[in-house]
Amino acid sequence: MAYLLAPIVNWIEGLIRKGLKRLSKGQEPKLRGGLLRGVSILLTWAVVAYLLYLLMSVLIPQLIDSVAMLINNAESYYNKIYVWVTNLLEKNPEIAGWVEKNLESYYNDLMKVLTEQVLPGAQQMLTTITGGVISGIWGLVSFAMDFLVGIIVSVYMLAMKEQSLARCCKLLYGVCKEAHARWIARAVRRADGIFSGFVRGKLLDSLIIGILCLIGCTILGMPYAPLVSLIVGVTNVIPFFGPFMGAVPSAFLILLVSPKKCLFFVIFVIVLQQFDGNILGPKILGDATGISSFWVVVAILVGGGFGGVLGMFLGVPVFACLQVLVKYLVDRRLRRRNMPTEAYCYVNRDRES
Repeated sequence: MAYLLAPIVNWIEGLIRKGLKRLSKGQEPKLRGGLLRGVSILLTWAVVAYLLYLLMSVLIPQLIDSVAMLINNAESYYNKIYVWVTNLLEKNPEIAGWVEKNLESYYNDLMKVLTEQVLPGAQQMLTTITGGVISGIWGLVSFAMDFLVGIIVSVYMLAMKEQSLARCCKLLYGVCKEAHARWIARAVRRADGIFSGFVRGKLLDSLIIGILCLIGCTILGMPYAPLVSLIVGVTNVIPFFGPFMGAVPSAFLILLVSPKKCLFFVIFVIVLQQFDGNILGPKILGDATGISSFWVVVAILVGGGFGGVLGMFLGVPVFACLQVLVKYLVDRRLRRRNMPTEAYCYVNRDRES
């Protein structure tokens, strides 16, 4: 939280300082130590809390209505699917024969599993569910407590970020040689630029896409507009695969209500993602990572294999940092040998005499 809110605190602090300087007719305002920073942090959290309140006051009631409508219509959706499957089997006797032939064997296997595995474990399952509910409630309480502690800690970190940076730099130069310390400081600064540009930019980009999706779905009269927009906005934080991961379940929900609206939704999402990928995303993110689309896909797959959804999100900036590090080490080694650092110089180098 402190890392994400630091630019806002700096911006508000600079704005207040400029206003006080203008009021004091160009002279540097004399403020008690820490007062300006404390006011900036307080205003930052007040703005964040107010924006969250506005978002939740609009989103949560509509989200509850969407979920309630989905539950109430579950029976009608089941009937639609049942009628569709029945018509499919009646019009295609070969499919019906194949289903009937395999259904008997699957039925026997299913009964065997029920009598030998499911029924003996029913009591244990009920115990597990009861314990899961209790642990879920306790987990929610623990999350709320951790979130409150996180806010308090973030306030302290924002208040003393310059002092903490100075002490870390002092420790770095005290432990390492000066040349090594300078190299580490430059590497950390570069990594911070990649992470801050990507993480903050992607979160802002996903928020804007979610709001635009909500506006568009509302105008088009889509069912479950808040729920669909929430899914699209949250999954959009994952580069490349995120839009597809959010669009597929959303399109299925709309398909259960109206195939025509589902088609319109798919077209709308394609247009929205083209706008995000070609206009909004480059404006916000710029060239934050500096890696090609192919390596973005590789970073997402590897990051997802190691860390799930969070790994898919952080895989791209981590891979970008590793790429910068490898490029720096390779280029430095080539310069020491008085060799060029351009990659194309080495394509046919083995053929040269």
